[in-house]
Amino acid sequence: MQDILKRVYKKHQVERYLQLVIGVLIIAISFNLFILPNDFVIGGVSGLSIIFNRVFSIDPALFILISSLILLVFSLIFLGKEQTKASLLGSILLPIFVKLTQNIVTIINLNTSDKLILALFGGLLYGFGAGLVFKAGFTTGGTDILNQIVSKYAKISIGNSMIIVDGLIVLGGAFFFGYVRLMYAIIVLYIISVLTDRVLIGISNSKALYIITNKPDLVCDFVINELNHSITTFSGKGAAEGKKHDVLFVVIPSREYFKLKNGVREIDKDAFFTAIDAYEVMGGE
Repeated sequence: MQDILKRVYKKHQVERYLQLVIGVLIIAISFNLFILPNDFVIGGVSGLSIIFNRVFSIDPALFILISSLILLVFSLIFLGKEQTKASLLGSILLPIFVKLTQNIVTIINLNTSDKLILALFGGLLYGFGAGLVFKAGFTTGGTDILNQIVSKYAKISIGNSMIIVDGLIVLGGAFFFGYVRLMYAIIVLYIISVLTDRVLIGISNSKALYIITNKPDLVCDFVINELNHSITTFSGKGAAEGKKHDVLFVVIPSREYFKLKNGVREIDKDAFFTAIDAYEVMGGE
């Protein structure tokens, strides 16, 4: 399996590194243009750098660099060489780009006091950059490393580790900058998480449906001949009652979900089906 990943990474090497550089640059611009000037402590090393900058006047780029290097050492010790590799380049590039773009506020003058607008655009830009980095198979290091270490040794999920580590940083921001800034930071964090996911897996234009019905032939006929889509049938067995039945699987454009759902209901009002977002559909006829 590792050989397959190595071939994938090697095949798309130039594209991946270019995507990493662009993604980190976008994150740095968002940080210096929206996040830092408005004290939006969004967690992570960048969030800590805002607190240390305001309280101790430490250069954010320098703080991010030193913190990232320390965390890379911890990553090498506690997580191993392979996991550290994915964070190495991003950890170095981020403070460099933060330093290079620190005067962007003098070039782009956002003449507005509307913090909500700034939070929205800051989150959008930061999330887009983070999505590009993750999609290329890299991370920007920082507390991502700490989250993995806490998860591994405390035997908790990455999600819970993030809540603990980044949650404490965000709450620290509330202590220094007040609860109004905390609310803006939460808005930024939410937008970042949503947009990162969208960049990683795209916007869902299709729905995948699993259908269990007592009239599989009629449903198949409806999907093939009236909706003009292919459908797959495979055997299933209820775990509780042990009854065998056919399970139908079909992927359709989201705009046709209404037709399929109501068509199935018209054929068999007792049919069971579940619909999920299909973010990427490849192959088939």
